[in-house]
Amino acid sequence: MGGIEMRMVRQMKTKHVPPTFEEREFHCVLCHVFASQSWNSVFINPGGGLITTGFKACLCSHCKQWSFWYNGKLVVPSDVPVEPAHTDLPADCAIDYAEARDVFSRSPRASAALLRLCIQKLMPHLGEEGSNINADIKSLVSKGLPIAVQQSFDYCRVVGNNAVHPGEIDLNDTPEIAQHLFSMINFIVEDRISRPKEIERLYGLLPEAARQAIEKRDEVQ
Repeated sequence: MGGIEMRMVRQMKTKHVPPTFEEREFHCVLCHVFASQSWNSVFINPGGGLITTGFKACLCSHCKQWSFWYNGKLVVPSDVPVEPAHTDLPADCAIDYAEARDVFSRSPRASAALLRLCIQKLMPHLGEEGSNINADIKSLVSKGLPIAVQQSFDYCRVVGNNAVHPGEIDLNDTPEIAQHLFSMINFIVEDRISRPKEIERLYGLLPEAARQAIEKRDEVQ
């Protein structure tokens, strides 16, 4: 198996699994390692009898640290259960991505609107105009965009549009729909930016004579 295939296998094994209430395995919000989690109810004892609080404590098997959840929502640490930005996400897009992570727990709708803006800013980095997401996707499709990437773009477009304009999706009632936007954007960046960059790097390692022979082979006659 070649280097690129091995890299893809490693990526599949390390796919971000966001912290989710009462799930037994996910990427810890504290140490960011995929590990098993154990859950415990939190009680108070105000006069001899145990009373449930609505809080649950989650212990990570890897870092041995506790996170605390109230009525199914993460409250300590005050982080968000979504994956960080891809390292190759352009800087101007990463600003919106980071803000979307910051507001996700309070407003999935606002988070989705910011990620729609992130997608729009990403388009010029892919050779498109960036003024109309739908037109840019159509242009990318005409240039051979794989269907999985096209569907990822359209998922971000449709969900983002529902965040900006009234639509059929209520993101505050279904935050998991907005949550998927983060992984979709990272998938797009991996396919459109990271993989071509890695292939270019590997191709550059070929002897110069071999590269010149390839270029001569492919010259237009």
